[in-house]
Amino acid sequence: MLTLKKILAGALVAAAIFTVFTFDTMAEAGKIEDIKARGALLVGTTGDYKPMSYMNAETGKYEGFDTAVSTMLAQTLGVEVKFVPTTWKTLQEDTMAGKFDMAMCGITRTYIREQVMNMSKGYLVFGKTILCRKGDAKKFRSLADLDKQAVRIMANPGGTNEKFAKEALPNAQLIIHDQNAEIPALIAEGKADVMITETMEARKYCREDSRLAAPLIDEPFTKNQFGILMQKGDLDWLNYVNFFMEEKYLDGTMDRLEEEYIK
Repeated sequence: MLTLKKILAGALVAAAIFTVFTFDTMAEAGKIEDIKARGALLVGTTGDYKPMSYMNAETGKYEGFDTAVSTMLAQTLGVEVKFVPTTWKTLQEDTMAGKFDMAMCGITRTYIREQVMNMSKGYLVFGKTILCRKGDAKKFRSLADLDKQAVRIMANPGGTNEKFAKEALPNAQLIIHDQNAEIPALIAEGKADVMITETMEARKYCREDSRLAAPLIDEPFTKNQFGILMQKGDLDWLNYVNFFMEEKYLDGTMDRLEEEYIK
């Protein structure tokens, strides 16, 4: 027969279980609540990747495909967007430390990133390619043409460009330059022969600088997708971001932005 003491003990256990469950549930949904309470969506960006997210030196404002998309995401939450500077070298560390709610600046989806952070479903297909001087375009038609000791390869540190260069072109001279946005001009000026970049970026710089060429842009070395990077753990936030991106594909927004910023 149950005694009052046993009944009370059982009630306390049930209450404790309910409390733990409630707190866990709140923790999972906390990111969206935090963003609304703060009144701003914090977006990490390197600000050096045309046409995805880059700082316009004349206006002092961020521009690009990802800048526009993240601004729209903030609007669905009824908040403003605030861009938080980061670098390719510190991107993972800053994301994991929660310095921003998400990072969106032309970030390649990779297994390594997915293991320690949350990444949205992929958007925009692209691939690794090269940028070189127009006069050298016929010299570089394959990886074999690039993987030579006399070829000076330039890439930014900490991202997938550096990783690709080290793995695919071990015999070439690798020059690491901290500011990704400065590399195309350095190539045009002869400070290096080839920039390891991606099809989106290569197309943009070829339009802007007649000295440059991307001879392999239609035959990229890899096939990848961009993803939005988030701190691991909050599945409600990840699901919300994925839902938003899917809706923007359905209503034609992504096609419109691709036409405006990329093609």
